[in-house]
Amino acid sequence: MSTRIGLPRYSRRFGVIVAILGGGALGAVPLVALANVTPPTLLTAANYAVIAGSGITSADGSAGTIINGTMAIYPNSVAAVTGFPPATSFLPIDAASGSGSAGNALQAQNDLTTAYGQAAAATPFTDESGTNLGGLELTPGVYKFTSTAQLTGTLILNGEGQTNPTFIFQVGTALTTASASTVELINGAAGCAVYWQVASLATLGSTTTFQGNLMAQAGITMDSGATIGVGGAKDGGRALVSTSGPLTMASDNIVDEPTGGCVYAASTTTSTPTSSTTTPTPGTGAYAVGPGGVPLDLIALTLVCVGVLATSAGFRLRRTCA
Repeated sequence: MSTRIGLPRYSRRFGVIVAILGGGALGAVPLVALANVTPPTLLTAANYAVIAGSGITSADGSAGTIINGTMAIYPNSVAAVTGFPPATSFLPIDAASGSGSAGNALQAQNDLTTAYGQAAAATPFTDESGTNLGGLELTPGVYKFTSTAQLTGTLILNGEGQTNPTFIFQVGTALTTASASTVELINGAAGCAVYWQVASLATLGSTTTFQGNLMAQAGITMDSGATIGVGGAKDGGRALVSTSGPLTMASDNIVDEPTGGCVYAASTTTSTPTSSTTTPTPGTGAYAVGPGGVPLDLIALTLVCVGVLATSAGFRLRRTCA
């Protein structure tokens, strides 16, 4: 298992290095801080485990396929939701017609479009084009693939002790996972704060264990036994497809949406910077995402390499040099 390192000698947890010039002596260098990536705002789209445009279908004739959450389909009607077992495996459906609220389904699609655009535009990013995600251990940040992205094996997302830090994957065309691939969340990482922005089709191979909000424009295909969001409280995920695409499920598939609010928090310690001529403005030390995933504040700042380790009230500042 390798931890990906981008710029030489620096952590990739923030994806960019910013230097601010200070006084001549090292002790007089002002504190330098970078903000974590702001998560996309799902808004009402966060109320659904599954959203699709043209159809939601399952080839499973038993109760093996389960959606733990509400569905939305728009602009197609509820008649395009087919193949699910008679057992109750999902909550009510909002659709353009034939079930639930057409207005809610439309709003969910509009909010999904907004969140998709925010994820696609997120910066700064680390270019991972051509790299197989399998075997990597990644820290919070934005990871870009100019064309396809492939996961073969296990991808570890390491939250580094933060609470629900943001991971965004920008995929220029298709995302594909091999059979039995896994996305594993450790050290504070949680599925509610993981976003996959896929410009084409996302295909999860058989028995893949996937985590996070999977947002795909052309559609999502889940092969037999593939799951999204299964594994525990910190895990969770959604299958979210734009107006042009379907969600196509095979058999024994599960979509288990995140439970509870996705609350972001930082460790808070206090100390006095050594001979610093400037002091960063303290923040709240935490921010919460309200209904639908709206960020209320921004926290978790880090000290860029200036040879010292310092903290200020409300923030934990880290040295990022090797």
